[in-house]
Amino acid sequence: MKNRKVLKAIQNKFLIYIPLTLFALLMMGPFLWLLSVSLMPGKNVFAFPPAIFPTFIDFKNYVDVWRYMDFLKYIWNTVIITFFGVVFSILLCSLTAYPLAIFKFKGKNIIFVALIATMIIPAAAGLVVNYLTINKLGLINTFTGVVLPSLVTVFNVFLFRQAFMGIPSDIRDSGKMDGASEFRIWWQLMMPMIKPAIAVVALFEFMASWNSFLWPIIVLNTDKYPLASALSTLNGQFSFNFGWIAAGTVISVLPIIIVFLLTQKYFMEGISGAIKG
Repeated sequence: MKNRKVLKAIQNKFLIYIPLTLFALLMMGPFLWLLSVSLMPGKNVFAFPPAIFPTFIDFKNYVDVWRYMDFLKYIWNTVIITFFGVVFSILLCSLTAYPLAIFKFKGKNIIFVALIATMIIPAAAGLVVNYLTINKLGLINTFTGVVLPSLVTVFNVFLFRQAFMGIPSDIRDSGKMDGASEFRIWWQLMMPMIKPAIAVVALFEFMASWNSFLWPIIVLNTDKYPLASALSTLNGQFSFNFGWIAAGTVISVLPIIIVFLLTQKYFMEGISGAIKG
């Protein structure tokens, strides 16, 4: 009887994990194809059927693209943009969400609904306005001009608001009884209790800043491009080396994969907490 239960449990796991594994491989198809192309110099990338797994392995594309591009300079530019984008986005979005979650004042729900309604506006619609604003502030060709327009996003405010609403009111009351200011309560009591939400926002902002492509091209000169924008210089006027582009793209994606693997526990906790909230 016990053996039957064990066999049934194993069978159920197979029925669950086999479709999930096939679905995961399907979703990974484009990345596996990109990785395969980057490891096969001289391969016709448009051949059919596409080579999902490399038939031979050669790192020539990685060596050539590293020599052709000043990767260290572009990586440093990307690190600066990403660091300030992540840090200030967490601070400003949490400061925006805190009163919407904790305080009671007239018009709070109207403000929140108005914020949510702005999510239907496409990001491309704000490019002209953002450019005119950045130009008026004299921030063209600066990293500040790249980071500033995207520091506060409605999704991050919503996520932080849901996280703050899940904290018992007794914690804030205890801080008020000890004479702590509202700012100190936010920083020392509330923020440490929403680490999963902070991890989710940090991951999303890291991905968005690291992969930022169009806006840096509009604002910055070539020597200040982040890595994703710098890869566009591999496209020639009449032809391009897709193997180099694939190798450069794989290099640029690796930090995102590493960060996600390190923060996936907090990511799942933060997402589940936002959904429950």
